[in-house]
Amino acid sequence: MDAFDSPQAQDPQPQDPRDTPLRGEHEELGASFTDFGGWLMPVRYTSDLAEHHAVRQAAGLFDISHMGEILVEGSGAGAFLDHALAGAISAVAVGKAKYTMILAEDGGILDDLIVYRLQDDEFLVIANAGNRETVARALTDRVAGFDATVADESDDYALIAVQGPAAERILAATQGIAELTPELGEIRNYAWGPAVFAGEPLLIARTGYTGEDGFELLVPVSAAVSLWRAVLAAGEPEGLVPAGLAARDTLRLEAGMPLYGHELSRDIVPAQAGLGRVIPAGKTGFIGEHTPRPDARVLIGLAAEGRRAGRAGYGVYSGDELVGEITSGALSPTLGHPIAMAFVDPSAKDAPELTIDIRGTRIPASVTALPFYRRNS
Repeated sequence: MDAFDSPQAQDPQPQDPRDTPLRGEHEELGASFTDFGGWLMPVRYTSDLAEHHAVRQAAGLFDISHMGEILVEGSGAGAFLDHALAGAISAVAVGKAKYTMILAEDGGILDDLIVYRLQDDEFLVIANAGNRETVARALTDRVAGFDATVADESDDYALIAVQGPAAERILAATQGIAELTPELGEIRNYAWGPAVFAGEPLLIARTGYTGEDGFELLVPVSAAVSLWRAVLAAGEPEGLVPAGLAARDTLRLEAGMPLYGHELSRDIVPAQAGLGRVIPAGKTGFIGEHTPRPDARVLIGLAAEGRRAGRAGYGVYSGDELVGEITSGALSPTLGHPIAMAFVDPSAKDAPELTIDIRGTRIPASVTALPFYRRNS
């Protein structure tokens, strides 16, 4: 089984997956592809392990143009997003970003998002590829009564991620990036700065999905290929490699980051996934307020010895009792032993030892605090 397991689609997907603006670049680099969220995406270029280790030790370059970009504008945009999303979005300063969620009426998770405040009355919502239409539709349905507009502009933009300890040096050396304010080193975590590349607007954000330092670059489709090539050229002396979804999946798993369709879904509320913090204490009047589910399964980390890793769907046992199910698992390239995230019964989260049923064999596993891996700051 490959290290990368695609999440289940949340909405019916087109029969033929869509291409990102960088498909030709991936083909020239020898990528193999997979259908992910309705998009044909590079799963690897050389090997999963090589790309994973490059991100931890130097840097990796990811095409994440399958993500959705939804623009919310108007004098009531902040108040609208406070109502429509789980977080306190109106409190986000211009130049900053916030991780949040959009919830169903009963509190189930429709998607996890990053929201950037571009101006006082302008916000950019980044949605997961498979949920782009769900998020755009929900925001459009919820905007009535607010002085705000919602526009899905996903087809106009490409998104590229540079992740790893050398990411800042690589971007600083990238030819063609100009007029960046503030300077690259002054952009802190979950902040962004505007720039220009090849005459086109460029947004540089210090965000990512790997557990490493890094940046995500939003640029119009017309400049995507030139930007990709420029970053690759600047990163060659630093050991930058193009990296696919397989490495991205093991990196985010080591960092304890959830993947929609695995740790997050319409049937899960934030607190179950250990993400109750996305809802500010005392916040009311937003869609998705709900009564806590004290008996619902909760997300935990599991670590095991040996080389056999639990995968999504494998059972978790306490003695002879089935108490949960793996949502994501892999042999950790960085740590050298199996790791997994799983939803288990609340009574099992403090058990001294659980077991994972791996094709009929019970493998002992210990409950471990998330994340499994934390970079040196």
